[in-house]
Amino acid sequence: MLTAIAAAFLGGLILNLMPCVFPVISLKALSLIRHHDKPGHARAEGLAFLLGVVLTMIALVAVLLLARAGGASVGWGFQLQSPLVIALLILVMLGSALNLFGLFEVGLAVQRVGGIGGDRGGLIGSALTGALAIVVATPCSAPFMASAVGYALTQPPFISVVIFISLALGFAAPFTLISFFPLLARVLPAPGAWMITLKHGLAFPMLGAVGWLIWVLERQAGSAALAAILVCCLLFSFAAWLYGMAQKRRMMGKGHWGLHIATLVFLLLVVPPLANLKTTATSPNGAEASEAAAAVAWSPQNVDAIKGQGKPILVNFTASWCITCQVNDRSSLSTQAVKTAMAQTSTIYMVADSTKYNPDVEQALSDFGQGGLPLYVVYPADGGKPVVLPQVLTPRIVISALEHAAVSDKKS
Repeated sequence: MLTAIAAAFLGGLILNLMPCVFPVISLKALSLIRHHDKPGHARAEGLAFLLGVVLTMIALVAVLLLARAGGASVGWGFQLQSPLVIALLILVMLGSALNLFGLFEVGLAVQRVGGIGGDRGGLIGSALTGALAIVVATPCSAPFMASAVGYALTQPPFISVVIFISLALGFAAPFTLISFFPLLARVLPAPGAWMITLKHGLAFPMLGAVGWLIWVLERQAGSAALAAILVCCLLFSFAAWLYGMAQKRRMMGKGHWGLHIATLVFLLLVVPPLANLKTTATSPNGAEASEAAAAVAWSPQNVDAIKGQGKPILVNFTASWCITCQVNDRSSLSTQAVKTAMAQTSTIYMVADSTKYNPDVEQALSDFGQGGLPLYVVYPADGGKPVVLPQVLTPRIVISALEHAAVSDKKS
């Protein structure tokens, strides 16, 4: 258990370097720069960020454990298998980008109250940033983390919660610790007009996250859901523009009816498409269906029927929302060298897709002691014990595993 706790903490530290977390982490970095000349405020925001991360992790783990107790096979990142959650994250990321561009301000009325109110608003913002960061971190699975999560999901609830809290503490540790060191002020430049440019620049990673999530939603729920979310994004942006203009009018003492109008635009025009998002999902188009039909379909039954028949099997457990999976696909599995190795070793390649909830995939992850994606398994040609590859692949790792799996059959 102590090893799992340590691995979870270390995995949480490394998780800060994963690409799926960068857009949200950049917001926290901007906050630290803004308040580096106020050590007390910086420390308070660091603790608020930590609290947001830990409480959100506990909430996610509670839902996860309750679902598993009810018989559902779910694992790390389960919430991103829901089209509605993906759609809400799209709007949150879009709202953050529009806010960074200055279209509207969050808590503008609170900022007018004075120091105490502004501090409180900043602390809430830091906590919400921590909550958002841990939610979007779930598509990533850092080194050391997968084994810890897999172990946690096989333990009693108390031990599982302790391990996941260790993961959250590791994830929040860098920014929380940095906020407690006043020496950071000597390294960072003084606040000034350059921060406006930085703020605008940080909006683009958020827009990149929006584009990625829209692509995931289309893969998950079809073209009808894609059309629905694009309409929602347009209407949401329009509501944010109205809200920003109303804020300026209110600051000038010209009334605040615009705030109510912007809220009504959001509630009446944006919420209904989101509520019906699940019902607008469609099946994959004909080209995708035929392409999928031409490949060897993964299932536990198919693996049992094929393994040990003289051909290695490579199973790629993946999902559209798994950033690490997509990087491995491009950098290793799709390379010509790996394709040549598959042909030379007569490897059967299977893809187990968990973009949508698939209980067989979740059960397989649990059987291999993995709490989340990606997972790469090579079954030797002679039917020997399957080999689990590292979560970060290189072509050399894959080719070596395939050659070894093929040679084992010749030796036998």
